[in-house]
Amino acid sequence: MQHKNSELTIGQIAERTGLAVSAIRFYENEGLITANRNRGGHRRFARAQVRRVSFVLIAQQFGLTLPQIKEVLGELPDRRTPNAKDWAAISTALRHHLDEKITKLTKMRNSLDGCIGCGCLSLDACALYNPEDTLAQHGNGPVISFNLDR
Repeated sequence: MQHKNSELTIGQIAERTGLAVSAIRFYENEGLITANRNRGGHRRFARAQVRRVSFVLIAQQFGLTLPQIKEVLGELPDRRTPNAKDWAAISTALRHHLDEKITKLTKMRNSLDGCIGCGCLSLDACALYNPEDTLAQHGNGPVISFNLDR
């Protein structure tokens, strides 16, 4: 089926994907999708960009960060969405990523069960207790991590 206009406006892309126009602009600025400019300077997107946005949304649900998604999309020729062969390779890598994440989350959950079980009745034995912010000397953010190799 031929479409009269093979390019879509940013509003049409937003409507088709369920995203805000600002999100479409953000994805373009991040290099996840590309647009052409018409004579008036307005963005025009190839219809294939809808599939790229959909891929971004799916990959985010898998837990990939935008830089990781950009890397995956960057391995494809410009302005092309994944085809069946591409998707087979991508899904194999995603499966590996998900398996690692599941293993890590399972170990974290099991460690958390032990932490919740203690009820924090003994702050001297609690691995997370940080009186007077003494851990600040070790850097910003959380500096204690559970030993996930057990």
